[in-house]
Amino acid sequence: MNISIEYNIIIAYLIGLFLLYFLGWLLIVPRKFLLRIIINGIIGGLILFIINLLGKSIGLYIAINPFTALVAGFLGIPGIILLIILQYIV
Repeated sequence: MNISIEYNIIIAYLIGLFLLYFLGWLLIVPRKFLLRIIINGIIGGLILFIINLLGKSIGLYIAINPFTALVAGFLGIPGIILLIILQYIV
């Protein structure tokens, strides 16, 4: 009887450790995702700023706001092309 109790305790500890690991993983993943969004938004804003500086001579201007910065940050060059096309459509 003591042997089965010891196995139950060991199994309970293993399940508890797994749940603790899973909870820690759930808390770390959103931080990485949020940090990635922030970094991509900053990079997108910088790219848009450079495009606005270089595009002054040809009349190209894209407003820099959180939406356009995230589109440029996530999609990269295709996102910037999309924003330029949307600028001329709207």
